[in-house]
Amino acid sequence: MSRITTTLDRLRTEGRKALVPFITAGDPHPNYTVGFMHALVRGGADILELGVPFSDPMADGPVIQKACERALRAGTSLRGILELVRQFRAEDSETPVVLMGYLNPIDAFGLDAFGEAARDAGVDGVLIVDLSIEEAPETAPQLRGYGLDCIFLLAPTSTPARMEAVAAYGSGYVYYVSLKGVTGSSQLDPEDVAEHVREIRAHLALPVAVGFGVRDAQSAQAVGRCADGVIVGSALVQRVAELAETPESIPEVLESTARALRDGLDALA
Repeated sequence: MSRITTTLDRLRTEGRKALVPFITAGDPHPNYTVGFMHALVRGGADILELGVPFSDPMADGPVIQKACERALRAGTSLRGILELVRQFRAEDSETPVVLMGYLNPIDAFGLDAFGEAARDAGVDGVLIVDLSIEEAPETAPQLRGYGLDCIFLLAPTSTPARMEAVAAYGSGYVYYVSLKGVTGSSQLDPEDVAEHVREIRAHLALPVAVGFGVRDAQSAQAVGRCADGVIVGSALVQRVAELAETPESIPEVLESTARALRDGLDALA
């Protein structure tokens, strides 16, 4: 059983919801990423999503696009991110780590070579934003062969056929994109999210984590009422951007922000 499944099963037993923060690896410099990861765990993160910077992050809004630019300028690479995960694992053997990014860097690495290297570094899951469901029958089993959960996106426009394909090939959890558009959008409608989550659950048994539009404890709590987990990305990446010139101050801010989100979710229990 993967670390992701173990963590989500434990939280379900406890009646709690998963807090899944996202940061862009290497932003503002790779030297700080591991410290940021530990700070988020101290603040109550259950699963960490690490964005793999890419030059054309088409699903991301300006906040994460700029984070990718900063990380790439600082020399961040997919191979380097795996080394950061390895360093994180030296002190934390329990918190699941998911890499979220685009297919091109993995193709350039080689899917099998990447799977082996990611497994050995301590990665638990991979979310490839632009991996089509048509490619899933080949790609997902290869990733699972290396012990990596293959996490897929669902959106408000996803069809029942798409949901059933995700049920067949996905593992770990499903990432429900609560809004049409790119990351950083803010018009969150909790009732609409709950309706779509109910529809997703009718087609698949995987835990559902909701992202896009979750910015604070209030919105996290609203989403947590219907979802198994809450993903917070742009709000955290924005804080990193604001403090990029004083990166030593970022861990404390990430920890306190995660703790506020954690407290909001735990109030549901």
